Amino acid sequence: MDNKKDLFSLTAGEITGQKHGTEELVSSLAKRVEAVEKKVHAFAKKPQARGQWFGFHWPKPQTENCNLTIRSGPLSGIPVSIKDNICVKDDETTCASKILSGFKPPYDAEVIRRLKDAGAILWGKTNMDEFAFGSSTENSSYGPTRNPHNLECVPGGSSGGSAAAVAADETIISLGSDTGGSIRQPAAFCGVVGLKPTYGRVSRYGLIAFASSLDQIGPITKDVRDCAVMMNIISGYDPKDSTSANIEVPDFTKSLNGEIKNLRVGLPKEYFTHGMDNEVKAAMDEAIATLKTKGAKFIEISLPHTEYAVAVYYIVATAEASSNLARFDGVQYGFRQMNSSGLIDMYKNSRGEGFGNEAKRRIILGTYVLSSGYYDAYYLRAQKVRTLIKRDFDTAFKEIDCIITPTSPTPAFKIGEKATDPLKMYLSDIYTISVNLAGVPAISIPCGFTKEKLPVGLQIIAKPFDEEMLFKAAFAYESQTNWRKIKPKL
Repeated sequence: MDNKKDLFSLTAGEITGQKHGTEELVSSLAKRVEAVEKKVHAFAKKPQARGQWFGFHWPKPQTENCNLTIRSGPLSGIPVSIKDNICVKDDETTCASKILSGFKPPYDAEVIRRLKDAGAILWGKTNMDEFAFGSSTENSSYGPTRNPHNLECVPGGSSGGSAAAVAADETIISLGSDTGGSIRQPAAFCGVVGLKPTYGRVSRYGLIAFASSLDQIGPITKDVRDCAVMMNIISGYDPKDSTSANIEVPDFTKSLNGEIKNLRVGLPKEYFTHGMDNEVKAAMDEAIATLKTKGAKFIEISLPHTEYAVAVYYIVATAEASSNLARFDGVQYGFRQMNSSGLIDMYKNSRGEGFGNEAKRRIILGTYVLSSGYYDAYYLRAQKVRTLIKRDFDTAFKEIDCIITPTSPTPAFKIGEKATDPLKMYLSDIYTISVNLAGVPAISIPCGFTKEKLPVGLQIIAKPFDEEMLFKAAFAYESQTNWRKIKPKL
C-alpha cells in the first residue's frame, strides 16, 4: 500500500505508529472528502481543505507550506469529526435543523475541550437526523446521508453522518450521540465500531439535548483499539454536568488482550425470535461460533420486559424532547420568522417553519403524554416499566459477564423505504433501546455482510461502568475476523 496516497484509510493507531506528518494526513483526507462527499453527504459542514482552517481550532497558516504546531497528546494531529449536536465554540451548530440556523455556541462542549487537550484536529460537523430524531439520517435540513456500502441505502441514524464519514474514510474518527441506538445502529449499518457508554461516564455538557435521561456521547471508529483510546480521552467526571458520575476511569486499552476464556455470555431469548433477518441471524450464529473457539461460554437468559421497551422509549423520549425543545422559540437564538403580527404569532410561525415533520411529531406526542389527564396513564406508567427493564439487566448480570445480540434486526434499508411509516422506522432500534433505558454500556462491531454486501453488526452489552468488558469481548472477536477491513467501493 502506498501510505502517502492512502493515509485516509488508516486507523488512528496505525497513523500514530507510523509517525506520519499531520499536513500529509490532512491533505490525504481533504482529497478523499472532495472525491466522495458528493456521493455520501456525510457532513453538514465539510472540513476545510489545505491552506485554510483545517478544523475549528486549527491555527490559521500564514503561508501554504508553513509548519503548523498542535498540542501533543494521544490524538496529536488526528482528525475527529463531530456530530452537529455537539457544541463547538464560535462554529455553527444546528442539530441539522432550520430552527438553529446561524447558532454559534459561545463555549465548547466538555468532550470538545478534552479532544483539543489530546491534540485532535476537529474535522467538520457531520450530518444527522434533526435533533437526533430518527434512525436513517433522512430527517435532516441538509438532506439525507447515504450508506457508503450502497448509496441507495440509509446509513442509519441519528448519527448516520458520523458513521458514514468513518466508513467512507472521510475522517479517521467521529463523535456521535446515542439516545436509543443512534451510535450503534448506524455503526452496524456502515460496518464500523460504535460505542454507547454507561449513562454518566461521558459528560453531556455541550450536547444539545434530545432526551436528557437517555442521551450519551460516544465514539465511532474503524477498529476497537481506536474506540478504547477515544474513551480514555472523553470519559471522566465533569462538575458542569449534574448527571456526570464521579467514578475513576481505567485505561481501557489494557482490556485489549484477546483473552475471553470462560467468559460468561448471555443470549437473551427475547432477542432471538421472529423478526430477525435470516442473514443477520446467520452472521450472529457465526459470531457465536467464533467466540466459542476463544473459550466463551454461552448461557440463555431472559429479559422479560423487552417487549415493552419500544413503547416505553417513545413515551419517555418524546416527553423529554418536548420539554427540551420548548426553548427554541425564535426569541433568543436561531431562526425567527419575521413576518408575524405579534409575539404569539411569531412563536407559532418560527416553530412551524423551523422544525421538520419528525420533530413536530415528537414534540406533539411528548406534549400529549405529559398533559393533564394523561401523565399518569402514559408517562408515569412508562417510567415504572423502565425500572422493570433495568431490573431485568441487573438480574441477568448476576449470572453473566456480558450479553450479545444483533445490533439491528435487519441490514440497512433503502432510502425512503420507511420514511412514510414512522412506526416501522421506530422498530429499527428494537435491539438497542433497552440499553439506553437501563443506562448500561454497549458496543456494536462488524460481524458479517449480506449477499447484497451490506454490513451486519454484533452488539455487546455490559453492566454499568464495565466498558472494560465490552472492549475485552469486542477485541477478542475482532482479532479473529477481518470484517472491519472490508471497505466500500466508492
